[in-house]
Amino acid sequence: MKGYLSLLVSNPTDFLSHPMIRKLHHNAYRCRDSEETRRFYEDFLGLPLVQALDLSETKTGRPTQTLHTFYRLDDGSHMAFFETNDMPFEFKKQHDFDLHIALEVAPEVLPAMLAKGRAQGIETRGPSDHGVIDSIYFRDPNGYVIELCAKRPGHDAMMDPATNEARARLDRWTRGKSG
Repeated sequence: MKGYLSLLVSNPTDFLSHPMIRKLHHNAYRCRDSEETRRFYEDFLGLPLVQALDLSETKTGRPTQTLHTFYRLDDGSHMAFFETNDMPFEFKKQHDFDLHIALEVAPEVLPAMLAKGRAQGIETRGPSDHGVIDSIYFRDPNGYVIELCAKRPGHDAMMDPATNEARARLDRWTRGKSG
């Protein structure tokens, strides 16, 4: 491992003060239909389609017919999707605890998007008060749960690990499981 870190930084001890991971570039998911997915993410949520890669061969040389699309969030990160017909994939409804994608919005956006989702017949629920955030939820055309959340006053303080005892709670949880 020491050799690997020396490839990343000139002094491996600098690695701790200069984290390698800067931010999320993209999350990628499978989709049933790229146009149906575009209508949800671009037309409904307002995330612009910024790239569509038509893949005819994988990096290992296997032929494929795959479209890889990218939708940009305001911070420059992306949500990405793969549509392919050459590999089976079972789409199923996800429980929120299994998988959901939470996207931050301004508080005034929540009521408008809730009304918009209901008016368009999109599976919609909420709002939910989570103490630290308020949220509404949609199900996208692929079955994924998409959460729009708005920070509440005090959010940043509540998410500060120096004062919120996150590690102590995790340790208690872990100890409680080993019984």
